[in-house]
Amino acid sequence: MRSSPAARRPESVPPRGADLPRGADRTEDRYHLRPVREEDAPSVLEAHRSAADMARQGLVTTLEQAREQVAWLLAEDRRAVAIADSAGDRAGPGTLVGLVALDIDPGNRLGWFFYWLHAAHRGRGLASRAAATVADRALRPSAEGGWGLERLELGHRANNPASGAVARAAGFVQEGREREKFLIDGERHDVLTCGRLVNDPPPAAPPLPWRP
Repeated sequence: MRSSPAARRPESVPPRGADLPRGADRTEDRYHLRPVREEDAPSVLEAHRSAADMARQGLVTTLEQAREQVAWLLAEDRRAVAIADSAGDRAGPGTLVGLVALDIDPGNRLGWFFYWLHAAHRGRGLASRAAATVADRALRPSAEGGWGLERLELGHRANNPASGAVARAAGFVQEGREREKFLIDGERHDVLTCGRLVNDPPPAAPPLPWRP
C-alpha cells in the first residue's frame, strides 16, 4: 500500500446519517465535479476544520498540511475530483466542498475509492451522487473518456450505516468484514469491505455534472 498523509488508506464517506442518498433536488444545481487543483488547499483546510470526524481523513490542521494533502492527491497514480459549490459564481470553477478520489493500482486496473464532505454541505445527497458519477467514469473504457479501471474497492466502519448507503448508491457490493480493524477512542470497530466491478449494474443515483 502506498503511503498517504493519513498513514493509511482513507475511510470512505461522511459520518452516520450525514448523506443518505435521495433524489436530485433542482435547488442543488450549483454543485458540480471538477479536478482538484493546487489552489484548493485553503478549502481543504476549511473542510477539515468543519467537523471532528474529518480527522479520519488525515491530519490537516494547517495550510501547509492542506497543501501536502493536495500534492498527495495530485500524484500520478491517483485521480482526485472536487465536489465544487458554484453559488454566487455559476460560471466559475466553484469552491471545493468535498472530495472523491481513487488511489490507483494500474497493474491490476483497480482503484481504492474514498471521499469526504464539508460538514455544512452534508445531508443533501451530494456524496452519493458524486461517488456514483466518479465511479462510473473510473470504470468506463479509456477510449470512451473513462479511466479504464475494472474494479473499485472501499472500506467503511460497520457502525456507520450512512457509509453503506452511499457505497450502495455508487454501485458497490459488500464483499467482506474485517473484524475489529480500527481502534477509535479505546473501542475496536469492524470494517465492511465493498467492491464494484466493471460489469456490475450501474447505479441509479442521479449524476452530478462535470466541468474541466
